[in-house]
Amino acid sequence: MGRIACVHGIGQQAAGEQSLSQTWVPALLDGLTRADQGDAATADDVAMGFYGDLFRPAGELLTVGDPMFTAADVDPGLEEELLLAWWREAARVDPKVAPPEADTLVRAPGSVQAALRQLSRSRFFGGLALRAMVFDLKQVRRYLQDPRLRDAARAAVRKLITAETRVVVAHSLGSVVAYEVLAAMPDHQVQALVTLGSPLGIANLIFDRLDPTPHDGLGAWPGSDTLVWTNVADRGDVVALEKDLRPRFGPRVVNAVVHNGARAHAVAAYLTDKLTGTAIADGLHAR
Repeated sequence: MGRIACVHGIGQQAAGEQSLSQTWVPALLDGLTRADQGDAATADDVAMGFYGDLFRPAGELLTVGDPMFTAADVDPGLEEELLLAWWREAARVDPKVAPPEADTLVRAPGSVQAALRQLSRSRFFGGLALRAMVFDLKQVRRYLQDPRLRDAARAAVRKLITAETRVVVAHSLGSVVAYEVLAAMPDHQVQALVTLGSPLGIANLIFDRLDPTPHDGLGAWPGSDTLVWTNVADRGDVVALEKDLRPRFGPRVVNAVVHNGARAHAVAAYLTDKLTGTAIADGLHAR
């Protein structure tokens, strides 16, 4: 196992460890180079975790890819609420997206069809098919509400964390999985947690559903007092709705804002940034 453990985010159900490594590893090493730490790690130091297959529907004849979801498949409750939160954040950061109160075709507050229509206009979701957007909502909801799936995802990540692991880098939903795994391993030797495009700070929908349950409004610290947690977010990243995690997890969280351009949530853009590279290198050098 490598000194750097990587945990992917939502929408990777058709991928795997090797295919994800082809994106993650070069981008991560580029980030180290941008931070003038190119000799801090090699590809052999990086271990890629994978839990996306837990969300992949079983294959059937004549069926290809994700289920053919429509707006009618967005379930009430967590899925609708998260979709509305994405819509409000997209409207805040993208002038092409009308906010919920300005969409004249909304028949009722939080209309699923209106939300999907507006999000399809955003630079963030514009290239994503409707069925993929709905599938992503369902992945988040299933992870938080399906105990067996949650346990299986955490087990897939937990096996990456060995006595050699010094840095955990986690993207999107993977930051939730990684956080919960580390918080449940009090004796781990990880020195740096680097979360990218993380939804961990979203109150009610994500934060208040974490395991362990937050206490007195604060989430548990996912390691020893020497662990450094760096949270990296693009201003236009709709998934990372709360860019600053300090109100949720305390003042020790180091927050960084980066500029990923049109690829606000893309993991490669996050990994190649100098600030990400610096956080990873610092964790590798920590004693």
